[in-house]
Amino acid sequence: MIEILQQLNDVQREAVQTTTGPVMVLAGAGSGKTRVITHRIAYLIGEENVLPHEILALTFTNKAAGEMRHRVDELLHSGSSRGLWIGTFHSIFARLLRNYIHLIGYESNFSIYDSDDSRSLIRQVMKELNIPVDSVPVNTIQGIISRAKNSFILPDQFQAKASDYNGQKAAKVYEVYTRRLRENNALDFDDLLIKPLELFQAQPTVLEQLQNYFRYILIDEYQDTNRAQYLVAKLLAAVHRNIFVVGDDAQSIYSWRGADITNILNFQDDYPEASVIKLVENYRSTQTILRAANGVIKRNRRQIEKELFSRQGSGEPLTLLESFNEKREAEKVGEHIRTWKLTKGLDYRDFAVFYRTNAQSRVLEDIFRMDGIPYRIFGSVSFYKRKEIKDAIAYLRFVNNDQDTESLLRIINFPPRKIGEVSIGKLRGYAVAHNISVYEAILRAGEAGFPARLQHALQRFSALVEQLKDIAGEGSVYEVLSALYESTGITSLLQAENTPESMARYENLQELLSMARDFSDHNEGVNGLDEFLNGISLATDYDEIQDSDNYVSLMTVHAAKGLEFPVVFITGLEERLFPLNYYDSDELEEERRLFYVAVTRARQKVFLSWSKSRYHYGQPQLCMKSMFIDEIDGDILVTEGGGSFTGEKRGDSERVGAAVPSIDRAGNRDRTKDSSGLKSGMRVYHAMFGPGIIVAVSGSGERQKAKINFRNAGEKILMVQYANLTVEQ
Repeated sequence: MIEILQQLNDVQREAVQTTTGPVMVLAGAGSGKTRVITHRIAYLIGEENVLPHEILALTFTNKAAGEMRHRVDELLHSGSSRGLWIGTFHSIFARLLRNYIHLIGYESNFSIYDSDDSRSLIRQVMKELNIPVDSVPVNTIQGIISRAKNSFILPDQFQAKASDYNGQKAAKVYEVYTRRLRENNALDFDDLLIKPLELFQAQPTVLEQLQNYFRYILIDEYQDTNRAQYLVAKLLAAVHRNIFVVGDDAQSIYSWRGADITNILNFQDDYPEASVIKLVENYRSTQTILRAANGVIKRNRRQIEKELFSRQGSGEPLTLLESFNEKREAEKVGEHIRTWKLTKGLDYRDFAVFYRTNAQSRVLEDIFRMDGIPYRIFGSVSFYKRKEIKDAIAYLRFVNNDQDTESLLRIINFPPRKIGEVSIGKLRGYAVAHNISVYEAILRAGEAGFPARLQHALQRFSALVEQLKDIAGEGSVYEVLSALYESTGITSLLQAENTPESMARYENLQELLSMARDFSDHNEGVNGLDEFLNGISLATDYDEIQDSDNYVSLMTVHAAKGLEFPVVFITGLEERLFPLNYYDSDELEEERRLFYVAVTRARQKVFLSWSKSRYHYGQPQLCMKSMFIDEIDGDILVTEGGGSFTGEKRGDSERVGAAVPSIDRAGNRDRTKDSSGLKSGMRVYHAMFGPGIIVAVSGSGERQKAKINFRNAGEKILMVQYANLTVEQ
């Protein structure tokens, strides 16, 4: 056992050997938290003579649980972990419920409904309650109920709190849905977290048994726990109080799925006698990278102070890449990958490119394909393989070629039109019998003798197709796609659903619209739709990974947590993109934690990249450099050419990069300048609203107005004579 302790540094050893009472280990990025947890378990069994079954270790993934068990076996010799309760919250709680759930009216052979099963039951309940799915999407109701359960808010409590329309409808569904689950002797995933609490409330003797059974409780990634998980752990640890939590408040980035950062921030309030041990030696990154991460995260108000350090040497400074638009940004990323690969002897697998939203991968994919850089998308699929993109492209293919039956079958019920498989079979049969295309059969639906309801649905579909054909004949790809979105309402439906998944799909469709706008702006006078689709066909046929184990990794920052790479590019560092939201202080602090996670994935080098303009929802928009760049010490940040960078701090004047002119549909720069000297693209400062960029100037003299996109206040229209604007040079 002494040999085991010798593998640890002094602080890790202290965490392992502090076996009595509550302990919070603040494990900074790359500081060896898994080693501490597994060595502690081994120490408890090998030195403290704790029986394996008395230890409960909770994780968030099966992979983490398996790795933990494997490491304990290696430390104590194979088989010594037998009897240990190591697993995810859901798996451990399901195991407990199998033994005790009969005490609260369920059979021990209960079913566990996955997300699809749950959604199907909610849809049935909505139908029973006469709540149309087009008034509140099923996914929206499911998300509201899930968030309530994760916060341990039961149906009657939720009913009392529901205020808005969606909440009131969800409250009704929640009550009936809960009843139907019980009737089916079923639990959904969220029930696995809240049923133990219901069990403990109804059967205090069961809680007492478990409190005495589990003498030691260990929780990994404590910053990611939700309220239900927090309450169960607190109850189980109430007797022995040997609760050992490991986490990092600076890496709490999952509030959107229920994680509650206050669980780790308030640990000492729950356990005043707790030992707090900070693991701050980072074994992954250079000191320069850690200086950048420390410099940004220290600006968060809600945090437990700590500062990471490294013995890996100072290393390379961070490099700032500035580009005119997102296409040039992607080109620069590719250029630096090739340069570093050649000059530093690295492989493609040594590089990772991070972005804030999945939609941003599209431009990177396009450029990497053209440049022959192998890549793989992590945590998602390639842009052109995403369902919503394939659906939208199928519309364009069919508008371009109405003989394309495969595209027709993909879009005929997107969005839903209640044209079933039987009806489609009849259409195909009619087409074969009359030697015509399926679309021609749709146009002849009346003479084919189909029921009136089906005829009406088919007529609406064909009217849409003909409308889009007319637009394609005279207009641009952008105009066709815009009309498709508006006529079908597909983007509005996704917005109304308002779940993380639906909003990601919405952003992807908007990125396709931006792609169409960019194409249309630069390809006037050609057969636009044909050429646009040809480009997409080449993209979808491209073999993304030519060398199966040697590729650049592309991913969102959320998907990057827990990973590490020698060289990291963080792209899209612009206000309203990264940070995505800075109006709410709590959300801004989570965005800053997300940036901290991104920087600390790198071992050797970090590139920070931003674009002065970017297509957004199909329109070219001026961008402002992310505040996070200005929060990094200027002496560790260099320009692309290697020159020194004078970093402006938050609230200071914007001086990096020349002002960017507005761009019209043809791609021309707006060079107009009125008599006041103000023009679009100028950076200005307002005493109340702070720094901003002029979007447009109208009028003259006393009536002159300026539309300004302010960093902290959003878009405002001001009377110039009263605004007292300071123009930044």
